Amino acid sequence: MKILTVDIGTGTQDIFLYDSRLDIENGFKLVLPSPTMMIHRRIRQVLSHAGTTQSRTPILLTGHQMGGGPSAWAIEEAARAGIPVYMTPSAATTLNDELNKVEALGIRIISEDEANGLSATVHHLELRDFDFPTISKTFEDYSVSLNDLDAIAVAVFDHGNAPAGVSDRQFRFDYLDERIRANNSLSAFAYLSTHIPKIMTRLQSVADSAGKLPCPLVVMDTAPAAVLGATYDPIVATRNQKIICNVGNFHTLAFRLGEKGIEGVFEHHTGEIDLSKLESLLRALADSTLKHEDVFNDMGHGALMYSQEEFEFGKDNFDVVVTGPRRSMFSRKLSVENRKSLRPYFATPFGDMMIAGCFGLLAATAEVLPDLAKPIYTSLQGAGGLGNAPWELES
Repeated sequence: MKILTVDIGTGTQDIFLYDSRLDIENGFKLVLPSPTMMIHRRIRQVLSHAGTTQSRTPILLTGHQMGGGPSAWAIEEAARAGIPVYMTPSAATTLNDELNKVEALGIRIISEDEANGLSATVHHLELRDFDFPTISKTFEDYSVSLNDLDAIAVAVFDHGNAPAGVSDRQFRFDYLDERIRANNSLSAFAYLSTHIPKIMTRLQSVADSAGKLPCPLVVMDTAPAAVLGATYDPIVATRNQKIICNVGNFHTLAFRLGEKGIEGVFEHHTGEIDLSKLESLLRALADSTLKHEDVFNDMGHGALMYSQEEFEFGKDNFDVVVTGPRRSMFSRKLSVENRKSLRPYFATPFGDMMIAGCFGLLAATAEVLPDLAKPIYTSLQGAGGLGNAPWELES
C-alpha cells in the first residue's frame, strides 16, 4: 500500500511517500520550497527584470486560493510598483475573501474569459497549493511511480471564510471548538475531499486544484497534523498526558493532550511572541487558567480549555514537547539565566522532525479511510512491516 503525504507550510512543503512494505525510515521524502515561496520568488524575478528594463509587462494570476504570506506580499509589491496586476476571482481570494479589498490594492479582478483573452505577453502564474503533476514528475525522475497510490493526504492552514465584519481569528477558533466538541481527537481536523465543510475554502481549493487523481484525497489542517505526528516520537508515545507545541513560521499552536483526548489548546502568531511569552502561555495552559482573551487580545487566535484539572510540570525529564520549523526559539536561552524555564523535548518521530506533519497526515488517513488503517497503524507502531530496504523490493 502506498500513500503520498504532503504537508504545505509557509517556508517548505514536506513530502513523504509511505509504502507499507518498507520500514517508515526507508520511505522516500522531499523537503522543497512551499508553493507560496515559489510564487514569491517568481514575482520578485519579474520585479527585478522590470527595474532593470523599465518594463511594465502585466502580471496575470489565475488558478485557486492558496497560502498567502510571501505570495501575497510579492503580489502587493508588484501592484505598488505600478505593474498592472490581474487576478481571477478564485485566485484573488488568496489575498482576501472580500474581493473589493483586493481591488483596493490596485489589483484588477477579471473573469476567466477575460484572462483567456489577454495578450501572450503577460507574465502568467497559476496559483495552487497542491501540484500533483509536478510532484509526480519529480518522483518519476527518480524512477518512482505514483500511479499506484491508495490515497493522497495534504495539509494546509485554513483560517476559514469568515463572514464580512467577523474576525478571521475568532472565526477559526469557533471552528476549532466545534470540531473538538464533535470529535475530541486531532484527526477531527481531517476530511475526505468530498466532505470538506463549506467554510474551509482553502481546504476546498486544494481539492479543486488537485484535478483528477488516481485515488482518494484526504485534507487536513497543518498544526494538528504536526502535533499528531509528534505523538509518534518513541518518548512522547509513552506519556499519557503531554503538552505539544508546534512552533511554525507564522503560527504557534499548542495542544494539551490527556487520556480522554484534547484538554486545551491555544494558537498565536509566531511573530508576536518571544520565549518568555510562549512559556507563560504554556504554564497557563497547564494549570487551566488560560483564557481565550489572553491570546486573542494579544493579536493571537485564541485559547480553549476543556479540563479544569492541573497538568503538573516536573514529573518527567521534560515539560513540553516541541516541534515545528522555528522550534529553535526554545534553545535560545542560557540555563543560568533561565533556571525556571520549561524544559523542552524536541520530538523526532521516526528520526525526522521536518516531516512530523506527514506522519500526522498518515495517522489521520487511517481514521478517515478505515479500510487502510491496519497497515498504517502497524507501521506507525513499529510492530510490523517486512523490514525491507527499498532495493530489496525489486524483483
